[in-house]
Amino acid sequence: MTATPSDLLSRALDAPGEPPLRPLPLVVAELLRSLDAPPRLAAHLRAVHDVAVELVDWVRDHHPALAVDRDGVLFGAATHDVGKTLHPDELAGPGSAHEEAGRDLLLSHGFPPALARYAATHAGWDDPAVTVEELLVSTADKVWKDKRVPDLEDRLVKALSAASGREPWEEYLALDDLLTRLGSDAGRRLAFQAQFPVHG
Repeated sequence: MTATPSDLLSRALDAPGEPPLRPLPLVVAELLRSLDAPPRLAAHLRAVHDVAVELVDWVRDHHPALAVDRDGVLFGAATHDVGKTLHPDELAGPGSAHEEAGRDLLLSHGFPPALARYAATHAGWDDPAVTVEELLVSTADKVWKDKRVPDLEDRLVKALSAASGREPWEEYLALDDLLTRLGSDAGRRLAFQAQFPVHG
C-alpha cells in the first residue's frame, strides 16, 4: 500500500531518525500539519532544529554570561524554511522567495515578529544588525549538512569572544571542535531527509 502525503509528513515529523532526531516543538509540528507541508521540508526542519539544540546548549554551557534566547533559536531553526510550503520548488533548487514568504506566513498564523523574523533572516547573517540568535540559526542551517562558511563562523566567534573576554582564536578552536563533531553526522541526516519526497 502506497503511503499518503499525510502519512509521509507524519513519518518525517515523528520517525526516530538515524541519528535520532529530536521532535520539533509541538506548535511547529501542528503548523506544518495544518499547512500540509512537503515531507522533505519537515525532515529538513527536524535536522536543522536538532543541530540548533546542540549549538545553543553548547553556548549556554560554555558562555553562561551570554544571554541567548534558547527558545527563539529553536523556533527559528524549526521554522526557518517554512516559506518553502509556498515555494516548494526551492526545496530542490535555489531561491530566496521563501524567506519573506515564511516570515509573512508565520505572522499570519499569529506568531510574534520576534519569532517570525528568523524565516526572513536565516540567509542574511552578514547583516551588521544580526543577533547572536540569528547567527546560531544560520550556523545550524549550514552545519547540519557539514557545510562550513568561514565568514559566518567569524561573526559568531566575534560575538562569543566579546561575551567571554577570551581571544578570538580560542573561541574559534572551541567552536571548530563542536562544528566538526556536528558535521560528522551530516551523512546520516542527509540520508534521513532524502527518504522523503519534495512533493507529498
